[in-house]
Amino acid sequence: MGAHPHGWWIVLHLVLFVFWLGGDLGVYYSSRFVLRPDLPPQARATALGVMSGLDLGPKICLVLFLPSGVTLMALDPHGATFLGVALFPLWSVLLVWAFALCWLALTVTDHRTHGRFPLVRKADWTIRIALIAAIAVSAGYTLLAAEPFGVQTNPRWLGGKLALYTLAIAAGLGIRLTLRPFGPAFGTLMASGSTPEVERTLRRSVDGCLPYVWTIWGSVLAAAVLGVLKPGAIL
Repeated sequence: MGAHPHGWWIVLHLVLFVFWLGGDLGVYYSSRFVLRPDLPPQARATALGVMSGLDLGPKICLVLFLPSGVTLMALDPHGATFLGVALFPLWSVLLVWAFALCWLALTVTDHRTHGRFPLVRKADWTIRIALIAAIAVSAGYTLLAAEPFGVQTNPRWLGGKLALYTLAIAAGLGIRLTLRPFGPAFGTLMASGSTPEVERTLRRSVDGCLPYVWTIWGSVLAAAVLGVLKPGAIL
């Protein structure tokens, strides 16, 4: 007998977790070479190119995590209803996927153009802020309500997972803000060579992101644990 479609969506969801975390680890490792003042500028530029290429993977995974998660909720046999109506009918799942693909296009465009189109970056930023607010509210409701959305299976694990996803998105915005001085400093490095001030700016920018990076790693790992083990769920 063939596998149930729900199982394949679970596999996709887990693959997104794996590539998200694995890609982030690659970005971190390559960043160590970008910061090495003993390397010639061209070698550091090559390391930066590798770092940027690897960074696209986690960004794609973060975006697709949303529609794949909604699809899982829609297919779950214990799916949520409100006043007897399913919260995730087919049309709503398709709408979420359409939204996510548009968001993905913005994310990939902004990544590949390095922010040269301010409207694209602003749109992507606005979507992330809106999602942080909306998903945080959903997470809080799922964690605190006695029977959220009429579900009697104690889905607080799902509320925790939503909160962690929100935290990962917010940490990504923190990384963007912290990295703002990096581009001009690296441009100076390539044009004029290394100076103590340039090196300090580069290291301060990259290493300043580490708390946000660790937050993302912890969130991704914890969300995976919640999704697989579903602690406290009555199934």
